[in-house]
Amino acid sequence: MEEIMLALKNIQKDIDEQKSEIRKSADKVTERVTQNINKILDEKLTKLQVQQDQLKEKLDNQEKRIYFLEKQARQRNVVFFGIEEKESSYDNLQNNIYSFIKKYFSTDIELRDIQELRRVGKKGDRPRPIIATFSTLGIKINIMKQRGLLKDTQYYVKEDYPLQVLEKRRELQEQVKIEKEKGNNARIKYDKLIILKTNNKRSLPTSPENTTTAESQSKNNTNTQVYKKNRTQKPNKPIQRSNSMTEGVIKPSMLNFLVNKNINNTTTEQKDDTKETNI
Repeated sequence: MEEIMLALKNIQKDIDEQKSEIRKSADKVTERVTQNINKILDEKLTKLQVQQDQLKEKLDNQEKRIYFLEKQARQRNVVFFGIEEKESSYDNLQNNIYSFIKKYFSTDIELRDIQELRRVGKKGDRPRPIIATFSTLGIKINIMKQRGLLKDTQYYVKEDYPLQVLEKRRELQEQVKIEKEKGNNARIKYDKLIILKTNNKRSLPTSPENTTTAESQSKNNTNTQVYKKNRTQKPNKPIQRSNSMTEGVIKPSMLNFLVNKNINNTTTEQKDDTKETNI
């Protein structure tokens, strides 16, 4: 009986060890499977991220192109405000705009120069604005330059901006008010804010001592420049022999040395002059 119990204990022990090994192997398998799944998911997510970045870049490029095309399409447009809405046809609207431009603007324009006209917005009590497209950019520029002629009237004209630019300009209006309260000259140019800061500092008067010092410095600088100029333009003087016995006779070797020295000095000064000219 004891042998049977001992055998059973050994069998139970073996079973427990096998269970432990199975659990360990199962954990290892689970860990490996998890690692492989995570690796596969990371690779797929990386590919998806790359594709998303590429699509985002393409979308940004498309938006830039659409913005550029819209900007180009509105480049020759002018928006007229306050013109009475009494036309019954497109021809009447075209004739009204033509007569309006001839009356208030000194612009050489023909009826064929008005390429397209349309009113925008919902019809109500107030006349809707008119967007006019002209055949050339020069006509639009001339009208915008003369918009001050409508100052004392109920009419006014504006640029035809894309929707993005209009939203940006509305946001910049608050900054313009803040800068003007600070005393700065601020204005909006298309979709950018331009700030011209005012300089209230006065230039201090110069004292006689400072004036005298400045004049003396300028004179010294002038003298130095003249000296340098004369030095650089100084011709090579020929070496003369002395007839006096006390001075001695100049040997040919010494004469060559003096000549070579003068030539080297002249070459060095010419190089310096060339460097100053290049600078």
